[in-house]
Amino acid sequence: MSIRPRRSVLYMPGSNARALEKAKTLDADALILDLEDAVAPDAKEIARSQVCEAVKAGGYGHRELVIRINGLDTAWGRDDLAAAVDAAPDAILAPKVSSASDIFTLTGHMGHAPRSIKLWAMMETPLGMLNAGEVAATAKEGSARLSCFVMGTNDLAKETGARLDNGRRGMVGWLSICVAAACAHGLSIIDGVYNDFKDEDGLIAECEHGRDFGMDGKTLIHPGQIAAANCIFAPSEAEVADARTVIEAFEQPENAGKGAINLNGRMVERMHADMAKRTVQLAEAISGRGGAA
Repeated sequence: MSIRPRRSVLYMPGSNARALEKAKTLDADALILDLEDAVAPDAKEIARSQVCEAVKAGGYGHRELVIRINGLDTAWGRDDLAAAVDAAPDAILAPKVSSASDIFTLTGHMGHAPRSIKLWAMMETPLGMLNAGEVAATAKEGSARLSCFVMGTNDLAKETGARLDNGRRGMVGWLSICVAAACAHGLSIIDGVYNDFKDEDGLIAECEHGRDFGMDGKTLIHPGQIAAANCIFAPSEAEVADARTVIEAFEQPENAGKGAINLNGRMVERMHADMAKRTVQLAEAISGRGGAA
């Protein structure tokens, strides 16, 4: 199975035409072209038009394009969804997903849209945390489009009173639940944003925190955050070299069929070979997509 890097996922306000153009030059793996939180009510329609025109026009190179729509229960949501389907981005990001029925409602409204258009879900409500497993499980349904969870830690903090400082101790349980749900059903999962875009050390620490949880990448609010996320969510040269050593060891004829081997004094199991293959695949996918266009 191919792997698509999602180390850096940058929000871009759909109402800012200059930002949409600048995004074509940024070294982000993915762009969320936002019609929701980043756009004032009186700019919603112009944002929708600009974003959809930008997606149709292309020119974003390797960057995965995602349109975040307003909720279907808002005055803009259904028009956003219809316009996004017509623009055909890589994915549509739905806000405030709280139950499996939310996913089924969205896919129902997408109708006969091309199967290439995936659905991403913002996990940002208390009910969404309680239902993370059932939401993720919709990825296994016949009409499934769901492919990625995006953590909405700011909204979770707002809804619960949990704080985002002190190593996000108040979020640890919810981050763990969503990672488990995503992994159980084959979804990617992207960490929430780090709000202080001038605090490089804080950003690095939170990227490492998300990486260690098993996140695939981090959502970002400023281009200056891209380099740190790209570095931290990529395997290091040493990790790739070790992974290749593990793979090569299991490919030796004398190790065929073995569940575990002694590799330079350490016990390595076949599951480590599977993990190693994923590490190498991710490294090769990153290398293959190149830098900013």
